[in-house]
Amino acid sequence: MKQQTPISSSPAAQRSAALYQKALQFMPGGCSRNTVLRQPHPLYADAGRGCYVTDIDGMQRIDFANNMAALIHGHAHPQVVAAVTEQLHKGTAFTLATEVEIDFAEHLCSRNPGFKNIRFVNSGTEAIMSCLKAARAFTGRPKIAKVEGAYHGLYDFAEVSQTAKPENWGSPDHPASVPVAHGTPPTTLNDVIVIPFNDPETAIAILDQHADELACVLVDPMPHRVGLIPASESFITALSNWTRNHGALLVFDEVITFRTRYGGAQERYAVQPDLTAMGKMIGGGFPVGALAGRRDVMEVMNPRANQLLFPHSGTFSANPITMTAGLTAMQLFDRDAVSQLNALSDQLRGQITEAIQLADVPVCVTGEGSMFRIHMKPTPPTDYRSAYETPQEARIKSALLDHLFNHGFMMINTCSGTLSTAMTEKEISAFSEVLLNGFRTVKPLFDESA
Repeated sequence: MKQQTPISSSPAAQRSAALYQKALQFMPGGCSRNTVLRQPHPLYADAGRGCYVTDIDGMQRIDFANNMAALIHGHAHPQVVAAVTEQLHKGTAFTLATEVEIDFAEHLCSRNPGFKNIRFVNSGTEAIMSCLKAARAFTGRPKIAKVEGAYHGLYDFAEVSQTAKPENWGSPDHPASVPVAHGTPPTTLNDVIVIPFNDPETAIAILDQHADELACVLVDPMPHRVGLIPASESFITALSNWTRNHGALLVFDEVITFRTRYGGAQERYAVQPDLTAMGKMIGGGFPVGALAGRRDVMEVMNPRANQLLFPHSGTFSANPITMTAGLTAMQLFDRDAVSQLNALSDQLRGQITEAIQLADVPVCVTGEGSMFRIHMKPTPPTDYRSAYETPQEARIKSALLDHLFNHGFMMINTCSGTLSTAMTEKEISAFSEVLLNGFRTVKPLFDESA
């Protein structure tokens, strides 16, 4: 692998620098998604193959970002490419149904006994939005509850308290509903009840105050922004019991976590959610979302029902390109593939822990399945507030991410990573070696904060 030099001093990044100047003329910030930005400018992809990505300036990196956890087989998997190419010659979208939509629906429902019905949309944000609207339609109630700090996409209600800070997040017993976007209507904030993560007693006490108003409780079983730590059995059971006792729905956001087990992260719990939102990797590399769950709840979207409670459609929903790519990718991600990838991920998390010990840095690693997150803290966080970064932790994290990137590894900007089936022990060993050197490089920064 060609070793990457720091971008700020590398003449090799001239094409990316020039492109960014052009992009600034046409897009706010020069991009359509903030996650691609880095200093002094983003780099632009040329091609990806397996777990390797090459930018337009010729630098190759191992990809642990996988387009924000959306790629389960890495880039340009031959079987996905072949299936999509065949469909491209037939057409990309029609004002007609396609058979592959039914085949994909059947496949996803076969992976989880709680998926009685399913509908496809175009993104994880849209899947969450549809779940919340379906819950309101089914219950006739206006409010939702969600976990403090959890990311659920761009929908006004779902994003509340996603970026709460110590100065505005309120007391632990009554977390505040904090807006993300300027101008969010106060009525939106009033309709979102915020609960702490993995604290069943406090969560239930808060929910009890709104028992007759809540349509659903929305929870990610391993929320990335909260710390990439699994929800406890007691927390999920408490939420499930509460929703059933009070006529509300339990909604799981598995847009990211569905990759962790064959039928999703919910397999680890004794209870099943009423609705599940999915996205990212189920699209096989194309934009996708889906919601699945109880047949009676999903019936609110049935246009042939006596009363249609939630009219639901979308121009590109279930388009045959996404359905073909998704079905191919998910068939490849069978039980054996899930087990093998998770085992490789366990091995990597073990090597990260060993690197932490060898470097003697106050760092920890969290995660499960094919995901991990490195925290600039000595002990794993338990909730959003304990996962919240201090300015010094953020500085150290940025330095570590720069070290990894400059030495050939792409990561998610929270210092998180996801594995793909294209990876082998070779790639995770290379990552562990560079990470160990990175820990040793940033260790003096911890001493500065002591």
